[in-house]
Amino acid sequence: MLPYKELNVYQNIKDLIASVYQILRHFPQEEKYALSDQLRRASVSIASNLAEGMSRFSNKDKRHFIEMSYGSLMEVDCQLDIAQMVGYISPETYTKIENDIELIAKRLSKLRSSIPE
Repeated sequence: MLPYKELNVYQNIKDLIASVYQILRHFPQEEKYALSDQLRRASVSIASNLAEGMSRFSNKDKRHFIEMSYGSLMEVDCQLDIAQMVGYISPETYTKIENDIELIAKRLSKLRSSIPE
C-alpha cells in the first residue's frame, strides 16, 4: 500500500470528500458551475496535495504540500460556511462537517510538525 493511504488523516479526508459530494446533491442546479464546482475541486485537492506531498523525497516539499492540503481544507470550510449563509445547507449540517474539518486540520498540523526541517 502507498504510504499516504495508511495515514488516518487520509481516511478522514476521504470521508469529508464523500460528505461534500453528498451535500452537493442538494444544491440548486444554478450552482453546478459555481460554488458546487469550487467545493468539489477544493475537497479533492485536500487529498491530492497530501498524496503528492507524502510522495516527495525532500522534507521541505512534504511540508509544503501538507500546507497546501491544509489551505484547500480551509477553502472547503469557507465555502461550506457560505453555503450555510445562503441557505444551501442547514446550520446543523455545517456544524457536523465543521467538526470533521477541525479534526482534519489538527491531524494535518500534527503531521506537518512531525516532519523534520
